[in-house]
Formats: sequence, C-alpha cells, structure tokens
Amino acid sequence: MVSLLPRIERLSSRVVRVLGCNPGPMTLQGTNTYLVGTGHRRILIDTGEPAVPEYIGCLKQALSEFNISIQEILVTHWHHDHTGGIPDICKNIPSDSEYRICKLPRVPDREEIIGEGGHKYSYLKDGDVVQTEGATLRVLHTPGHTDDHMILHLEEENAIFSGDCILGEGTTVIEDLYDYMKTLKRLLEMKPDLIYPGHGPVVRDANTRIQGYISHRTAREKQILNVFQKNVGKSFTSSELLSMVYKDIPENLLPAAEKNLLVHLKKLEKEGKVLRDASPNFRWRNNL
Repeated sequence: MVSLLPRIERLSSRVVRVLGCNPGPMTLQGTNTYLVGTGHRRILIDTGEPAVPEYIGCLKQALSEFNISIQEILVTHWHHDHTGGIPDICKNIPSDSEYRICKLPRVPDREEIIGEGGHKYSYLKDGDVVQTEGATLRVLHTPGHTDDHMILHLEEENAIFSGDCILGEGTTVIEDLYDYMKTLKRLLEMKPDLIYPGHGPVVRDANTRIQGYISHRTAREKQILNVFQKNVGKSFTSSELLSMVYKDIPENLLPAAEKNLLVHLKKLEKEGKVLRDASPNFRWRNNL
C-alpha cells in the first residue's frame, strides 16, 4: 500500500506539491499540482478539476505558508482533471495582471475553451523554455496519452514533470500506443533522475519505471502477435482476441482490457503487422 500523500508537501528546494483533492480510480489520490521555483513568484503546473473548493483552499494555504504567488500556469494536457481548476484559480486567487496559461496545441489544431471562455491559452511548442527564479523548465511534446501531452524537464534537478505519461503507481490510459512507445523511448534517452508524476508519489527509480512501462507493453504485443502466428490464415474480432489474450481476467476489468487491446491492434496496424477487414464487422488478421 502506498503511503498517503499529504495535501501540501515540499518535495525539494524548488518543488512544492499541492494535491488536487479529487481522489478516484483514474486520479489515484488526486491530481498532483506543483509550485515550481525558489523565488517569490512560482510556476504552477496543472490545476486539478473544476469546482473543488478544498483544492483552492489548499493552494491558498501553500501560497501563504511559503509566502509566494503564482507567476503563470502550465498544463500538461487537455484532460479536465489537469485543466479544470483554471477558472477557479483565476477567480479566487487573483493576480496583479492576468495569468499567462500555457499548454501545447491539440493535434490536429482545434479551438480550446477554458471554462466559460473567460480565459485563453498561450500555446507553447516542443523545445520551448519557461523560466522563473531557480527553475528552468524545458517543454517536450510527448504524445500518446493525449495528442497534446507535454512533459516539463526541470533542468536544475534533471527531473521531469510527467503529467499522465508516467504515473506514480500503476500504468496509464493510452490514446495512441504508436506515439506513446516513441515517447517512452525519448524519455529513456533523457535519463532523468526523478519523476514528478501527474498522479501518485514521486518516482525515484525513474529509468527503471520507464523501462518497466516499455517492457509491459512489448510483452502484451508479443502475446497478441503469438495468437495470430498460431492461427495462420484466420481473422478475429476484438472480442475473440480478448478471450485469447486476457485469459483469466475478472469480468469487471474486461471493458478496460478491450480498450487496451484495441490500442495495441491500432499500433500494429500502423506498423503494417496486422490488417483490419471492415466488413461485415471489424476483423483483424496477421500481415507478417
């Protein structure tokens, strides 16, 4: 059992974590939001969910406790448990000037509205640097969990704020596994010393965790390809494959397993290793 995370915790001389107070099966103990820097004005990374007064109270408490203010807001990706708190922060923790709120654009590009439309995003790009006193954050586009996902490399600590790309415990939900595997390999090449995740505790064995994520996905892919290789010339629906790949899975986990299977099949299709027949219903077959 992972130890309970305090609502406010100073993790290093330049990183304070404030829990989003939104626990749940997908958010673990809640979204981690971070105040980064060593000066009076800090960068806030991620903002939790909308309409969570406990979080706003905790954030106010952290700002007061450390005698700091928010310089600007960075969000790792568009999901509402990371962007949802923006309007509440702007309303309840006012600044002398309007906060700059930054993220990467969606791919393909589309209009994004914050809350009821009272605020707009400033868009970053891969390689951009955001600075505050005591902290240099380099932006890396890391798609896979979402098309707009970014991590932030804190150069002074060789640490990464990983959003939902790497979690403090368990594995994450994937939108595009082809992109995600490339993202994981890019992270592995960075050799970070530490990961500050979007959910769960700090990851201190960063490279072991990243390699573990890669190995987990590679093993599942081998299982799927083995099914096709043992059944030459046959095609299968995703439901048929599900019962062959996930043999002893509890029934309540089957919907999540099927989603997971589909992201693997779509990656294999992108790589030309499997083909999908569209009629009369979707069937998958080997192309190796």
